[in-house]
Amino acid sequence: MKSLVSQLIGLYQKSWWLEISTESPRCEYYFGPFESESEAVQARSGYVEDLEQEGSELRRVLVVRRRPPEELTVDYSGAA
Repeated sequence: MKSLVSQLIGLYQKSWWLEISTESPRCEYYFGPFESESEAVQARSGYVEDLEQEGSELRRVLVVRRRPPEELTVDYSGAA
């Protein structure tokens, strides 16, 4: 569980995030914020494994530094 300080930091400045794109379903997932790039890298395999167990076909997995996304899951599967 993330500390309250970590969560607040992520709200006001750029933090480290995992950005995972899947082909099936066609979605973009954001996991974080993480306090460091290495923390995000260490957590990556757990999130990838969870998505694969749910049957998702992964397209791209990135560790990025950014402001918090407006949505943690963006579903493009209904888009034309």
